[in-house]
Amino acid sequence: MPDRPETWAWLIAWLEQHHPLIYAATLSTVLAATRFIYSGGGIRRAMGEGFICGLITLAVSNGLALFGIPEQFAPFFGGIVGLLGADYLRTGLKRIATRKADQL
Repeated sequence: MPDRPETWAWLIAWLEQHHPLIYAATLSTVLAATRFIYSGGGIRRAMGEGFICGLITLAVSNGLALFGIPEQFAPFFGGIVGLLGADYLRTGLKRIATRKADQL
């Protein structure tokens, strides 16, 4: 790979184009894992929580354009997802889904 400069150019161009999403997912992962360890959780569960929050952040960040929110705000949402955690988000979304289902 070092002998193929076009590969490095492609990688750098891709990173430059997607840096808000990468930063948001990394921020969310690190915040979630740190929060989980700080609250007394184990390393293995913290890694899982961080990974899940990173994936949730990628999903949310890719959907920002649907709501007219610029991609540069992705790290903000990554921070929110990392601080709240996957369990809190799942509980909140279940509550909303149940409320909507009861209205039908």
